[in-house]
Amino acid sequence: MDNQVVPPTIPTNPVTPEILAKLRAIVGDRGLLEQDQDIKPFVTDWRGQLSGNAAVVVRPGSTEEVSQVVKLCYDNDIAIVPQGGNTGLMGGATPWPAHTGILLSLGRMNRVIEVDAKSSTMTVEAGCVLQTLQQLAADNDRLLPLSLGAQGSCMIGGNLSTNAGGAQVLHYGNTRSFVLGLEVVLPNGDVWNRLRGLKKDNTGYDLKHLFIGGEGTLGVITKAVIKVWPKPKDVATGWLAIPSVQAAVDLLNESHAASGDTVTSFELMHRLSLDGVFKHVPGTQDPLPHTASRESPWYVLTEWSSARPKPDGGEGMADRMEAFLADMMEQGLVEDAVIAQSEAQSRGMWHIREGHAEASRSEGPALSYDMSVATSKIPEFVTRGDEAARAVLPGIRLSPVGHIGDGNLHYGFKAPEGMTKEQFAQYKPAITRAINDLIRDFGGSISAEHGIGQEKLDELAYYSSPVEMAAMRAIKQALDPKNIMNPGKIIRMMG
Repeated sequence: MDNQVVPPTIPTNPVTPEILAKLRAIVGDRGLLEQDQDIKPFVTDWRGQLSGNAAVVVRPGSTEEVSQVVKLCYDNDIAIVPQGGNTGLMGGATPWPAHTGILLSLGRMNRVIEVDAKSSTMTVEAGCVLQTLQQLAADNDRLLPLSLGAQGSCMIGGNLSTNAGGAQVLHYGNTRSFVLGLEVVLPNGDVWNRLRGLKKDNTGYDLKHLFIGGEGTLGVITKAVIKVWPKPKDVATGWLAIPSVQAAVDLLNESHAASGDTVTSFELMHRLSLDGVFKHVPGTQDPLPHTASRESPWYVLTEWSSARPKPDGGEGMADRMEAFLADMMEQGLVEDAVIAQSEAQSRGMWHIREGHAEASRSEGPALSYDMSVATSKIPEFVTRGDEAARAVLPGIRLSPVGHIGDGNLHYGFKAPEGMTKEQFAQYKPAITRAINDLIRDFGGSISAEHGIGQEKLDELAYYSSPVEMAAMRAIKQALDPKNIMNPGKIIRMMG
């Protein structure tokens, strides 16, 4: 497996002055960014590791404008890279360096069309920032449970196109579970409108699921009907030191019954990663500072939530969690624990968890694999993966973090002390092959929630069956025969 993905063949028709004039006529001066300094942030990924090109950034303000722009590109064989908040981690929204077409940014399309609290739905445009929608749901006594570290800047269209996961998939499911209806501009400019807020709709193929997780390769999501839930009224947040990964799995299993099946989050963290967060992310501090010197490096952040308020004088979530953790300490599954005593303390704990991505950019060389296996298999996988990586590079340091409740780990490693980024990069292909082979052997997935994008383009082909790849290529060919829609992402197609 090479260090760098070989670029695919993509359409390279240029944006001529005539095309540029037509684009301006559609979206206006406000909707075009033409200067290099204005384009650069859109063609560079969030991590600063990938950079591509675009002739122009087009910022439509409506579905009609998106449709006209896409049709213009279709008629002239010009490639399109759709983009939301540009917070992805696999380069799915970053153009290839050979890209000569447009980057289509949905950021101006940020209207909330309807909030139907009684039906527990919101109809929104693709450019709405996730955190804005979370607050809108809360203002209507509802919960949008999609929770990500990038929620202050990622956009719902990007969340849908990557089928984003996050910290509450354990209880509410991933993004695919939230979507009741979509509006999508197809690669030829046609608009497919299925903005139905229906929980039951059994009329043929459920086409929306092609576009959710499609990373913009099959069309541009412009609007969505999103399901929301009752807003939690009684929440308990706990930070636990545990002796092992097996203890985490056993603890999760016990938590479901003890909480009355209200476990909404269960996050596993490693001491090495936590130290990076405390070092690099402002406003973070160790909830259990006196546990740091203990032998076990494993920690869990868990949350139990109920839509019912705590009864006056009665038992609430925190009371139930406290009694449960005391019992788990006696059984040896928990070494130390603290329960948040206020919403501010709870936010502080979550700030630590959400700070892992930011901290990783400031730490030294590292690798991370967004993988999933059955939750029961995680302890063995963690052990065997560590052994496999150390067989390639002695001294490599294990530092996973992730949503162990749904079997998804960001299975990470840090370079041996003192090793440079260039030195570490030489070992990446062999380590990646060893870890991904192990994921395959465990019946897991090499991409649990971050998608494929550019970075896992060839890995998907390597680990998927020929039948799967043929089916995906057939769908791509049927919907996007000219291969203009985010070409060179997920699967290779000839331009």
